Amino acid sequence: MHRRAFVLGGRTTPFIGKGSPDFIWKKHPDFGTRENPTLEELLTAAVRGALEETGVAAADVDKAWVGNFVGELFSNQGHLGAALVGAHPDLLYKPVMRVEGACASGGLAFASAVESIRAGSDITLVAGVEVQTTASARVGGDYLARASHYKRQRGLDDFTFPALFARRTKHYREAWGTTEEDIGHVAVKAYANAHKNPLAHMRAVPMDLATASAPSERNPCFLGNEELAPYMKVSDCSQVSDGASALILVSEEGLRRLGRTPADAVEVAGLAHTTGNLYEDGDPLRLSTTEAAIARVFKASGVTAADVGVAEVHDCFTITELLMMEAIGWAKPGQSAAMVREGRTAINGDHPVNTGGGLVGFGHPVGATGVKQLLEVVRQMRGQCGDYQVPGRPTVGLTVNMGGDDKTVVATVLRA
Repeated sequence: MHRRAFVLGGRTTPFIGKGSPDFIWKKHPDFGTRENPTLEELLTAAVRGALEETGVAAADVDKAWVGNFVGELFSNQGHLGAALVGAHPDLLYKPVMRVEGACASGGLAFASAVESIRAGSDITLVAGVEVQTTASARVGGDYLARASHYKRQRGLDDFTFPALFARRTKHYREAWGTTEEDIGHVAVKAYANAHKNPLAHMRAVPMDLATASAPSERNPCFLGNEELAPYMKVSDCSQVSDGASALILVSEEGLRRLGRTPADAVEVAGLAHTTGNLYEDGDPLRLSTTEAAIARVFKASGVTAADVGVAEVHDCFTITELLMMEAIGWAKPGQSAAMVREGRTAINGDHPVNTGGGLVGFGHPVGATGVKQLLEVVRQMRGQCGDYQVPGRPTVGLTVNMGGDDKTVVATVLRA
């Protein structure tokens, strides 16, 4: 159970949705002449891209997993293990399964592959995919509310998850005196990084501090819940995106079979998976399930928060990025906003976070996010991120993929 695991590489499709120049909607010049990619097309593009990027033949894959949350609702399609097999004829009869854990579905698919490598597999394929633009915002909000305790929390607002994290924002601001402008810096950083990323959903959408710091016609507070409405603006939210991501994970024997060495890959130094209680609310000022996962992965990998050179964390909302930084141990409670304001989490800062834009800027096709996070860190370690490359090519990276309101968490440490 101590076999080493290595990410060889992979492929992420463009993440698209409203605001992306590649997304076809009624006001787009191509409306009526072409359509947005389907779930099947996105999954196929990511899988075939990962095989092409790594030079791995589909026939050599031992097992595969696909992370997806609500394909049955947005795309009327479940049974996505068999859909992944449809991405390439040489995957026929391979053991493939779909993994679901809300927004952590991609991370769980990766965790399954790591366990399989440790148990004896040598070449595995991990994918994540989601299409979310096929329904209206309110209908989609209802679909995504399945990641909450639906019976107890659905009535909080038409947009259940923005309301849940607005509640966290309210508690955070009241406890620590954090201002709207402090939190606005998180959104400005996310969009600025996305502008440098050709795959990012919001790469063409401007965002300045004045806009991100106060509600306006362009950036409204949209919740119906009067108590929580002042604490959640459009700019505070991750994007409703379509997209897919896939990677190849191998053992040392798998590297040998492929004619590669550990120097050709990025090692999984540690992985932790923690799960909270869906039926209870936690401390609104902490991500306790995330804290547990990070503590375990740091212990398993032998690294500390100070060793992490780049991090991809789950910023489903701007407040979540601040809480994630405190869960990592980079800041004491209530002090992470100052780090963002001072530029310490920028691409050239001492703790770069979500360098490609995160969920707020890059986008958040739910099942794909956990896989995309891993590939983003791998690409940073290889110096492949172009305009948003971290100086000096980090040697230790951290990913934290969270499902629901801090209920399912997969944290991974990668080492070049």
